[in-house]
Amino acid sequence: MPDPVAGEAAFRQCASCHAVGPSARAGFGPQLNGIVGRRAAATTDYNYSVALRDSGIVWTDETLAAYIRNPDALVPGTKMRFLCLGCSERAMGDLLAYLRTL
Repeated sequence: MPDPVAGEAAFRQCASCHAVGPSARAGFGPQLNGIVGRRAAATTDYNYSVALRDSGIVWTDETLAAYIRNPDALVPGTKMRFLCLGCSERAMGDLLAYLRTL
């Protein structure tokens, strides 16, 4: 069973670029409140790549996992340059469970 508490700990590697919570704002990357179920490039306070804006993606567990694991494979030309090296299925499930709480 995915654990959102463990997912919050896993989110620390994301927090250098992404903010969450009541005062979250875009920084180096967009804020991630309400990400699950949201259309890609939908927040207004971040300058997304054309590739992501034109992708038509809606963020589900599946699309988020694929993007987190290899952003450029899912959306060639994206600005995100993170590869989730060593992200086990369990860690990814925990991270997604945490994101669903936001």
